[in-house]
Amino acid sequence: MFDKLLPALEESMKNDSGSMPVVFEGLEQIREKKEADSQMSVHSFHELFYLRSGRVEFIFENTSRVLEPNTTLIIKPFTAHKIRVISKTADTIGLYFGFSKPNNPGTAQPSLESFLEFAGSEGNGVQSDYGNQSFIVLSGSYKKSIGSLLDRIVDEKTDNEYNKELMMEVLTVELMLTLSRALKKEWEDSLRVRNGKARELVLIARDYIDENYERGITVAEAASYVFLSQGYFTRAFRDEIGVSPMTYLMKKRIDKACELLCNDEIKVSGIASQAGFSSPQRFNVAFKKLMGMTPLDYRKSRIGRG
Repeated sequence: MFDKLLPALEESMKNDSGSMPVVFEGLEQIREKKEADSQMSVHSFHELFYLRSGRVEFIFENTSRVLEPNTTLIIKPFTAHKIRVISKTADTIGLYFGFSKPNNPGTAQPSLESFLEFAGSEGNGVQSDYGNQSFIVLSGSYKKSIGSLLDRIVDEKTDNEYNKELMMEVLTVELMLTLSRALKKEWEDSLRVRNGKARELVLIARDYIDENYERGITVAEAASYVFLSQGYFTRAFRDEIGVSPMTYLMKKRIDKACELLCNDEIKVSGIASQAGFSSPQRFNVAFKKLMGMTPLDYRKSRIGRG
């Protein structure tokens, strides 16, 4: 039974995440106060640093950052850095991780990897602090959860328990999801005090709806595309566009349906899917609510029949 269950679970994790997070190394370390290392460290993978206690300073090529206890620092690949302990000692956890692509990925949900790519991209129209900096600092409400998961990953890596590798993958996926939630929260918190960035994200999401409404996307997908919760996204979208994202999405689909209904060679029953509706029934209800008549009546009024 377990011989079949465990591989199935592992494959399911890969399909659900789209890309598989992999921990290359995890270590605990007590650092003592001393001068900063003379050499800068550079890695080709992500480095996650968690400070349990003490105070340290991370020094980068153009800036530096002092960390307080229970703070997480994510350093992007190929970022030169070194560390200096400010307090007498510092209790730390370091984790090096990357992402491996499965052979047949499913529909990927927004992940830490996709967030880092989005936030660091110059082509998304958003001038993000995450994109401008080579590191990300997390010290909000998720700090205890992150610290607990890191402790478990380090323990699992040093132990030799049954099916150690699968447990490492499970814990790593959980860590990536927790980091993604923490990043999303801090992302939204930063937008609340900088409305211009929220506006840019709403416009990106609106363009996403314009380009994809015909394939049955949801408001939740549009919100996830710009890494916002659905509630925050709905409020920001209404403030900027003047209507809710659901109303906007429905109008796009109904406008497309009206265009198709003017062609009497297309069956009414087939227009629903072409306009992005999940079923003819949903199409009929939405169309009548917005237009005040059924799709068939609209066609008759437009082409002068009946």
